Amino acid sequence: MSYYTVLNLEREPFSTSPDPEFFYRSSAHKTALHRLEIAIRLRRGLSLVLGDVGTGKTTLSRTLFQTFSDDEENYVFHMILDPDFKSEYQFLAHLTKLFGVTPFFRSTIDLRDAIEKYLFQKCVEEQKTVVLLIDEGQKLSQPYLEILRTLLNYETNEQKMLQLVIMSQMELLPRITKIRNFMDRVSLKYIINPLDEIETREMVEFRLRQAGYKNEKNLFTYEAIKKIYQYTQGYPRKIAMICHDAVENIIMEEREVVGGDLIDDLIAKERQWA
Repeated sequence: MSYYTVLNLEREPFSTSPDPEFFYRSSAHKTALHRLEIAIRLRRGLSLVLGDVGTGKTTLSRTLFQTFSDDEENYVFHMILDPDFKSEYQFLAHLTKLFGVTPFFRSTIDLRDAIEKYLFQKCVEEQKTVVLLIDEGQKLSQPYLEILRTLLNYETNEQKMLQLVIMSQMELLPRITKIRNFMDRVSLKYIINPLDEIETREMVEFRLRQAGYKNEKNLFTYEAIKKIYQYTQGYPRKIAMICHDAVENIIMEEREVVGGDLIDDLIAKERQWA
């Protein structure tokens, strides 16, 4: 019996993959997305978005890319998903590869020069906006942050040549405050907090609708949502995971709705593994 057919779903509603189509825009996420778009369009330089694990930073970054899809000719996006490099040289070499440039020689200075020439060509000669988005920014060690600070020095009289967006867990903050003149370069600082109980319900209902659920009857009872919120504390990834398990269970047990009793059972099972 198909998971989708039973509930008339077209897609998986509670996947934890960063699909922009299933990105629930809470008040905090909507604000972050809007402010990031403004910062990039105005070429403000460095934007920093912080949030705990599972608050939706990666999905936010993919949605940001999609926001600029109609302006692909004017905006050049690059992404680093995991900035865990072994050396400064490896980090710079990865950037040159990402930007599609090949330095004449292979020293650290050559790599920096190649990056600067690339940014000048794109931003000044071709009048494009180059955006580098780094996810998992908490993995950036101090030497790599120093490199990024240097790249932010590349600018014309009117604007920064590199638009840098860093998505990170909160642990990055004390590290960057130790770097002289780094925080001064942050044009946008934003912290994404977990959802509240109302937003938790809205997220669950939004994802079901996106997956094709059309039944007027709520699949999750109010008691179930309350217990989900209490357990997950509003973290989107945890909400998606427990909702997926709940839907699987009602299909296997031929129930019509997800009630509070089922959520209690799932929470108890999860805690056995903790």
